[in-house]
Amino acid sequence: MKPEDLLLLVTREMPFGKYQGRLIADLPGHYLNWFAREGFPAGEIGRLLALMQEIDHNGLSALLEPLRQRPRAPRKNRR
Repeated sequence: MKPEDLLLLVTREMPFGKYQGRLIADLPGHYLNWFAREGFPAGEIGRLLALMQEIDHNGLSALLEPLRQRPRAPRKNRR
């Protein structure tokens, strides 16, 4: 695992399947566990799904919260 992978979990969307378009960090545990049983896809998406499954399985999902993009409050014009 590379540290950058944690940021990818909260920014990369699932590219296919029932949860297409959902952030990888927001995929339900049962879906991640299904991949763990049946096999993760090849490449980066499989690596990220495996990492997220491990994080979810160990109850560590809260560690990703500080990495999530939060909308900034509008800046006030100062004159």
